[in-house]
Parts: sequence; C-alpha cells; structure tokens
Amino acid sequence: MDASRPIGARVYHMSKGSILITGTSTGIGEACTLHFARLGWQVFAGVRRDEDGNRLKAGADGSVQPVELDVTDLASVERGAKLIGAALDGAGLTALVNNAGVAVGGPVEYVSLEDWRRQLEVNVIGQIAVTQALLPMLRQSGGRGRIVFMGSIGGRVASPLIAPYSASKHAIEAIGEAMRHELGSSGIRIVVVEPGAVRTPIWEKGQSAADDIEAGLPAEARDRYGPAVADLRKAMAFQARTGVEPDVVARVVEKAVTSSRPRPRYLVGRDAKMMATLVRMLPDRARDATMKRVLKLAAR
Repeated sequence: MDASRPIGARVYHMSKGSILITGTSTGIGEACTLHFARLGWQVFAGVRRDEDGNRLKAGADGSVQPVELDVTDLASVERGAKLIGAALDGAGLTALVNNAGVAVGGPVEYVSLEDWRRQLEVNVIGQIAVTQALLPMLRQSGGRGRIVFMGSIGGRVASPLIAPYSASKHAIEAIGEAMRHELGSSGIRIVVVEPGAVRTPIWEKGQSAADDIEAGLPAEARDRYGPAVADLRKAMAFQARTGVEPDVVARVVEKAVTSSRPRPRYLVGRDAKMMATLVRMLPDRARDATMKRVLKLAAR
C-alpha cells in the first residue's frame, strides 16, 4: 500500500493522449517511444538524426512522429516546439518525458571543464530548455499535464569517478522538487524516475569513454586512480549484465504519466531500491564504507 495516499482516495488512469519523449534513438527513450505507441498515444520522438527517426517509425506499432531535437541548441528546441504545436493544433500536450542525456566520468580533479560543461548542458540545461518551451502546451492539456524527468539512483548517492553524471542527476532531483511546488496549483504533475542499472548502450559508450579518459590522463593520475578505474570498469560490466531491461523503465514511466496520483519519485530496479534504503538509513561514514564494499563486490 502506498502510505502517501489518503485512505479511500480513488486512483484512476488517464486515457490516451500526446507525449514528447527526448533522447529516443536508443535505450530507455526508444523503449518509452515504442511502449506508448503500442498503447495508442500520439508520440513525438525527439531525435538528432533522420535515420533514427525513420527506424523508430518503422519499428513502432502505432503513431510515432519524429521531431529533430537537439536539447543543447535553443533554435532546435524552438523549432521542435513549433512543429509539435502545429501538429496538436491547440489541443495541448499531455506529457513530456525529459530523457535525453549523456554520461561523463573521471576523477573530479582531472575532468576538463569542457567536459563538465557538456555534461551539465545536456543533462540539466537541455532539460530546462525543453521544459520551458513545452510548458505552454502542457498548460493547455486541461489540468492533466505531466512532466517526467529521467533521473537516476545516482541522483541520490554519488559513486566515485562519475561525479559529473551524478551531479547532473542531483540537479534533476532539485529541479523536479522545486517544480512540484511551483506548478502544484496548475494541475501539472512533476515526477522523477530513478533507475538503477539498465541494459542500454550507455554501458558500451561508458567503457569507450573510460578508455578515452584513461588515455588522456597524465601519468600521475593513472598512478593515483588506476586501481579505482579498473574496479569501475568491472562494476560497469557487472551492471550491464544484471541491469533491468529498458521496457521495465518504460512501464514505470507509463505509471508516472497515467496515474491520477503519481508518486513524486519512482525507483526502478533492485539495486536502486537497495541504494535508496542505504542512503535513508545509514550515516555518511557507514554509507561510505558500504559503498566501498559494494564496488569491490561488483568488481570481482
């Protein structure tokens, strides 16, 4: 039972509507696009390349309209919003899923400021840009609008060597919480979905990026952080094998979008729930010790 729900409160599920999902070329975004299309929603799929949009349309069992959308390019965001507005013809947008994202890693003292800016530009500023552009259409949805931010358990607890990514997801938690209060009287609900490990191409990209990062480190950095990088590689490989399928996340996003009383946050995956429990129950020093043990186990 959901303890946050008043006893006797009715929960219904909204009928089909329209939805924009960003970052749909692979992984969670692709799974959400195909899932909502199967449910009969009008899906606008944010992509950066025509070939990704064509592939989504061909594989969808339902209506998918690709929208060229680079969340870091304000002109692209404005063009995408204009296209969606024209397609809806004043009907209003039911839901926005801010899923586009990248992952930057490395020791804090050696990650370049350029990489820090890229991480935050995509995962934070880009989400704000899209949200600001689509809010007028969400307000036209008759009080049923939803904004879903794709967070991460990394937004609650930061792991070593992925501080830029974790920082971006901590920021998403703050933005989502603030917006819940700001839009509380508008009828628009704000939800943060927090997956743990998910079987997506991000792990292959992460391993490749780790190669690039390690190759670019000065000798002193490799001496200082070499064992930690090796452990992280093994942990990433373990998570790639044991993570949940993207479809699992897509079904949780469906709950966030269609429930009349969505939770402010949804954890996805056994690992995410375990880490959230540790964050809640353990003091910092005990949590640090546990984090070291968990990383060592995953690296075996």
